[in-house]
Amino acid sequence: MKNKILLGVSILLGLMMVVFGLNKFAHFMPMPPMPEAAGALMMAFADSGWLIPLIALAEIIGGALLMYPKTRALGAIVLFPVVVGIFAFHLVMEQSGLPMGIVLLAINAWIIFENKDKYMPMIS
Repeated sequence: MKNKILLGVSILLGLMMVVFGLNKFAHFMPMPPMPEAAGALMMAFADSGWLIPLIALAEIIGGALLMYPKTRALGAIVLFPVVVGIFAFHLVMEQSGLPMGIVLLAINAWIIFENKDKYMPMIS
């Protein structure tokens, strides 16, 4: 039962990351209004010219890897910095999205925890 739930949340998180990553390139979903400081930060990211595409690629690749059980451990590690960034952004800048940031971080941490045996050879 736990494996089926893990598969389900992995697929949902993976699909969400792929869709939001593709949105950074195709702009098919409108950006919600943000407080001034958060909007300025997002504009600074966009003005860099490379940061938003890098985040988008990490979301797309990590999300796709997360959806397949064989590559789920790698996808969770690829997405971890992105999810921590989402959580930190909502914690500091835009508190209305904090519950979603907490859920994303919890799901990603759970996936990493469930695959901890696959990471052990890297640190032993």
